[in-house]
Amino acid sequence: MKFDTPAGQNPIDQLKVVGKPTDRIDGKYKTTGTAAYAYERHDVAANQAYGYVLGAGIAKGRIRGIDTASAKRAPGVLAIVTTLDTPRLGRGRMNAAYLFGGDAIQHYHQAIAVVVAETFEQARAASFLVRVDYAPEAGRFDLAAEAPSAPPAPGDSGEGSGHDGVERVGDFEGAFAKAPVTLDETYTTADETHAMMEPHATVAAWDGDKLTLWTSNQMIAWHKGSMAQILGIPAENVRVDSPYVGGGFGGKLFVRSDAVLAALAAKAARRPVKVALTRPLIANNTTHRPATIQRVRLGATKDAIITAIAHESTSGNLPEGRPETAVDQTKLFYAGANRLTAMKLAHLDLPEGNAMRAPGEAPGLMALEIAMDEMAEKLGLDPVEFRIRNDTQVDPNKPERPFSHRNLVGCLTLGAEKFEWARRKSMPGQVRDGHWLVGLGMAAGFRNNLLMKSGARVRLDRAGTVTVETDMTDIGTGSYTIIAQTAAEMMGVPLERVVVRLGDSDFPASAGSGGQWGANNATAGVYAACVKMREAVAQRLGINSADAVFAEGEVRSGNRAVPLGEAAAQGPLSAEDSIEYGDLSKKQQQSTFASHFVEVGVDVDTAEVRVRRMLAVCAAGRILNPKSARSQVIGAMTMGVGAALMEGLSVDKKRGFFVNHDLATYEVPVHADIPHQDVVFLDEVDAMSSPMKAKGVGELGLCGVGAAIANAVYNATGVRVRDYPITLDKLLDRMPDAA
Repeated sequence: MKFDTPAGQNPIDQLKVVGKPTDRIDGKYKTTGTAAYAYERHDVAANQAYGYVLGAGIAKGRIRGIDTASAKRAPGVLAIVTTLDTPRLGRGRMNAAYLFGGDAIQHYHQAIAVVVAETFEQARAASFLVRVDYAPEAGRFDLAAEAPSAPPAPGDSGEGSGHDGVERVGDFEGAFAKAPVTLDETYTTADETHAMMEPHATVAAWDGDKLTLWTSNQMIAWHKGSMAQILGIPAENVRVDSPYVGGGFGGKLFVRSDAVLAALAAKAARRPVKVALTRPLIANNTTHRPATIQRVRLGATKDAIITAIAHESTSGNLPEGRPETAVDQTKLFYAGANRLTAMKLAHLDLPEGNAMRAPGEAPGLMALEIAMDEMAEKLGLDPVEFRIRNDTQVDPNKPERPFSHRNLVGCLTLGAEKFEWARRKSMPGQVRDGHWLVGLGMAAGFRNNLLMKSGARVRLDRAGTVTVETDMTDIGTGSYTIIAQTAAEMMGVPLERVVVRLGDSDFPASAGSGGQWGANNATAGVYAACVKMREAVAQRLGINSADAVFAEGEVRSGNRAVPLGEAAAQGPLSAEDSIEYGDLSKKQQQSTFASHFVEVGVDVDTAEVRVRRMLAVCAAGRILNPKSARSQVIGAMTMGVGAALMEGLSVDKKRGFFVNHDLATYEVPVHADIPHQDVVFLDEVDAMSSPMKAKGVGELGLCGVGAAIANAVYNATGVRVRDYPITLDKLLDRMPDAA
């Protein structure tokens, strides 16, 4: 199905099932432990052995030799595959690092061997007997030291906001010099790891020259193609199965070493092998969100109209990696005739930087939205009002291109009302509750709406059961449920008459899960397949498809009503289609918007920061399932608390690795850190987006939260911290005397 004109009235608009708060279909399996994640797929292949991955003990250099003799004699050992046994393998889609093969070391904990044994404990014990002779080389591990010489870098997160190294509109320097009120500040964000609970894990089995991978991955079609490319085998010889992924947050968008080494180990051991990456390897061997150094300059008139806006960001990555596109949102968010956005990329010999929930916008808004508050203070204006005055309904870089639907102002005004923003004291440090200084902060949120081809297959049996098959994944986001809701709405059956099967590369390729593009595109693909199925049903029943009404398990036309299952009386029906997009998104900018409001308390003695309450107001098109969407947003808000107050990978700048590479030392929010959270969705649709008229909220709930917390901390204490995370050591010696 080609989607190249705005969506008109269609069966989804009935909203009998879609749009209703619905319990997640997979919830009962996950809460009872019966949803089998990758490492738990004990039944998919008999006689599974265990692989244990060794990571490099240096960050840069070469391997002169690997002695495996003692390890091979260890109890239970079946095979050992080392990086010296194999030439360097190719890279998969969007991998900056080579995952295996050859003697060159690009980063610490790069995979250099896998030990296969009868049990996990035997494989791990034998791995300690492997001796590696390294030839270390000097590396570059300090972003601040490398930033001054970092060159401009074009960058595209692959998520809709690609960017040349330097982009100009108008005369920024001239306008900034003339502006009566200016701001010029630098902000930093830390390296962060995804810290998902479920590890990167794969069970691999060969049947002749055909490989099956039961794995944990967000993008099945990408994974299948990348594995074929890395191993040098035909794509049709690879099957990928991932019905339950667990957490991903972008860390499982692309193939990682668990899948590659499981495949190599299974071939060497001549039996199925399962591999899970340990926590240190997840931090150092997979991907992370790179640290940034961001400079924001704003120039405005005395009546608070922005005339000049510049956002420059420097991040680091491996030589063939990409920058963190932290300036993305600044191209689109606020009006201003004279604009400059720029990125620089420092080459670092640290583990690979890549997508982490809202690449670009999440760290970018952590800087931009503090700067907006600082500028509002200089202007003597409420920060909500400052943002409203500089709203735009057109792409600021291309004024001839309007937004398809933009209600940032609605988010800001409703959020301010619900949060009782008018009670905020504009002068910092004025509110005290016992030994807590109390402050309110806010920030705006932004994330692009991304359109991707997505397919599905729909089957109908004589019992009237509708089965949907698509390689779409569920990373805890509710994909099973919204896909079932879509099929139920389209085919006129109750939700319990829909079966959803996900995550298998034998199914039609979908958009996959990532970048908040999954829900809208995957359900639009199901919509397309259901349209084709409705036509097939009508033809089988001898009904004009244009007149057919699908409702309450029946197909109705005029005075005739036939049970849906009768269409399959002579045999099951099957229909397959994809949603394919035209150029609507080129003609009109499609984005999502939010406002985030936060109240914090800061301990007057210790400078400990505690979040007291949070609110997000989101404008993101039709909300397909308010219950799971709310869950997405409050989870994102929680990640925002982590990024603002505690999360940061500590770099050993001598040896080049992330020191706090486990869940004991990498701090993430826990239940005790998270107070009351409220989420409001504006009632809206976007007909330019898809037949579903939806967008996404997965990243939107995060983008802006960090700055809202930083702004609240400033309002509470009068201490402006521009370096994340805002730990108490950055506040303690600057706390007001009154404390």
